[in-house]
Amino acid sequence: MGENRLIHGRYRLLDLIGRGGMGEVWRARDESLGRQVAVKCLEPLGPYRDPSLTRVLRERFRREARVAAALSHRGVTVVHDFGESDGVLYLVMELLEGRDLSRLLEDNKGHPLPVDDVLDIAAQIAAALSYTHRQGVVHRDLKPANIVRTADGTVKICDFGIARLAHDIGFTTRLTGTGVALGTPHYMSPEQIAGGEVDQRSDLYSLGCVLYEIATGAPPFDLEDAWAILIGHRDTPPPPPRERRPELPGHLEEIILGLLAKQPGERPSGAGELVDRIRAGRATGALPGPVVPAPPDAADTPTPPPTWTQGMTTGRKALGTGLGALPPVPGALLSCEWAAVPRKDAGLRRPTAAPPDAGDHGGPVDARRPVPAPPAKRAAPPAERLVALAVRHREGVRLAGLGRWAEAGEAHRAVAAERAALLGPDHPETLASRYETAFALVRAGRVTEALTAYTDLAEARAGVLGADHPDTLAARQETAYALGRLGRHFEAHQMYAEVLAARVRAMGPDHPDTLRCRHNLACTLGRLGRLDDARRTALEVADARARVLGPDHPDTLVSRCEVAYAEGQSGRWEEALRLYHEVAGARARVLGADHPDTLAARYETALSLGRLGRSADALRLYRELIVDRTRVQGPTHPETLRARHGRGVNLGRLGRWADALAEAHDVCLLREQTLGPAHPDTLVSRREVAVALGWLGRWAEALTEYRRITATRAQTLGPDHPDTLAGQGDEAHCLERLGRATEAGELYRRVAVVRRRSGPDGA
Repeated sequence: MGENRLIHGRYRLLDLIGRGGMGEVWRARDESLGRQVAVKCLEPLGPYRDPSLTRVLRERFRREARVAAALSHRGVTVVHDFGESDGVLYLVMELLEGRDLSRLLEDNKGHPLPVDDVLDIAAQIAAALSYTHRQGVVHRDLKPANIVRTADGTVKICDFGIARLAHDIGFTTRLTGTGVALGTPHYMSPEQIAGGEVDQRSDLYSLGCVLYEIATGAPPFDLEDAWAILIGHRDTPPPPPRERRPELPGHLEEIILGLLAKQPGERPSGAGELVDRIRAGRATGALPGPVVPAPPDAADTPTPPPTWTQGMTTGRKALGTGLGALPPVPGALLSCEWAAVPRKDAGLRRPTAAPPDAGDHGGPVDARRPVPAPPAKRAAPPAERLVALAVRHREGVRLAGLGRWAEAGEAHRAVAAERAALLGPDHPETLASRYETAFALVRAGRVTEALTAYTDLAEARAGVLGADHPDTLAARQETAYALGRLGRHFEAHQMYAEVLAARVRAMGPDHPDTLRCRHNLACTLGRLGRLDDARRTALEVADARARVLGPDHPDTLVSRCEVAYAEGQSGRWEEALRLYHEVAGARARVLGADHPDTLAARYETALSLGRLGRSADALRLYRELIVDRTRVQGPTHPETLRARHGRGVNLGRLGRWADALAEAHDVCLLREQTLGPAHPDTLVSRREVAVALGWLGRWAEALTEYRRITATRAQTLGPDHPDTLAGQGDEAHCLERLGRATEAGELYRRVAVVRRRSGPDGA
């Protein structure tokens, strides 16, 4: 598909507006009528190669055209024409000048929209849905990206690509029988998730999710894992919107919570009723409260979502990449009626200490054993202070989602201090803020501080919630991660093993949190040099995750990558290459070609090719990867520079040392500017410069570079560090090549003495 292509001899494509699951959307000119239109095109195969799936997509496209063309309402995008030209299915629509709600939120820098705008948008969408539902059409994929607000303020619903006619059951059966998931996790109704009957009330639930997001700045279940989002929609009452944005009027909160009722019968009976409720609320400012379902009984055995959800990813929500996972039931407005477990009996937990939906992972409390008396109650803190702290907590989470870790850490640190003063230092909400603070410290590179914070937090949670409570184990697991980041792998291994045993007792061997801990343990085994144990453990976790979560779930693919890493470290690079290649393909399907995890798997594929001596193939992959990383992440992103470093290494392996030197020099300069002169990646690039200089016979220049590397490492790592000693060995080699054998011999002897003194590992 390209610019100036003529569709059906009438519609000339001018420029690409966007891409989606059904194809491409182009700005085009109707040559017959002289007007600009939008043309949606579906290529014969698009990104899919399975003929049966292609037939399904074609049928959906034709159905979209017929359904949309039959609709005529100011709140629904007008369809002018549709057909097929040269094997390309096309749909001609009115060209909308405006922004979809996703873009509106992005333009607003992630902040929610003004209340008047939310109410106006809600009223217009409800009116449009009232009309389409009367025509027997259910949209089934209502989300911010499918709702456009034009320049004159008109709100229009777009893309009936997975709509179904309510009376046409056979069509639904044909299209859902392929196993292709219909809907977007952040906005799916519980009945969609359960695979049950879907009618107009499902659209109302999705509208509730949309209104929740534009009113608060985040979806009702703001989680990164698609599975957790689906479970949240199905089982967990959403936090009231005014917990996240206190200034929202009560009647708007009631409208939104009414739409988000779990049972369809507890929502408004139709969009027409919703229109009336919005009008009444705007006129009087008060509405009768909705019926909000009670939380599920903790004694009930939860049923998993249907199998077709297992490969789902979160997709793109209105704020782009996520804001970070929160507990299923954030307790931002706790009343302080909680009981801490005395430290001398930390294993005894009161059932109320666990989240309402978590169950009692520590087992039943023996009624014959005395329950410790609760501590003296504090005076109930002012509700407005709690609300303000909850809002600031959300702001910290938002900053973390944007990668602004230093700011996020300071925000959470301040909230933790105020919650400690208001609620007490061991209150669960205070501890939650301390957890977020430590998490941000790790991501900001302040790992030593994070380790102290996690250690203190784990001890506090054990005293309050019990040693085997999931929150306590989460803090201990993050403590182990921090230890690993600091190179203290043996201590990390011990802690991971203890946490794993506790998780197996409390949650079972196949719980996702248990499997995540086993995965971390596998990584640590590899860092300890126990490669066979690491490979075996990672393979067991990958198999278990495939069984529990699905073979293409992101967590399963992460474990398969760890298997590949262990294979490579053991010298089995052919097997590592095969696994990395398969993971890269699966991630492209599930996460998208430009997702960071997909790009990472492609990098490892290229690295494996280089290790196998297939430098020409590796060079080709690195070149393609550099183009994609530059486009997605920018030319100076550390991962872009890492790919460029790989290209330089393989240029050298092919004997192209002048090109290798130029690439290494450029990468070194960029790393020095962006990461700093003492950063390990900068020093690796400087060494690559020195290696290339040596191969070109420029040994005096190489010696200067090696000495700079050694001096920097001695200052940052210490004079006896193995990397510092390796640099001195490189210096000695240069001295030899320059004919300065006496100096080289003396340097070799000094390095040998230090290594003998340090032990067989040189540490």
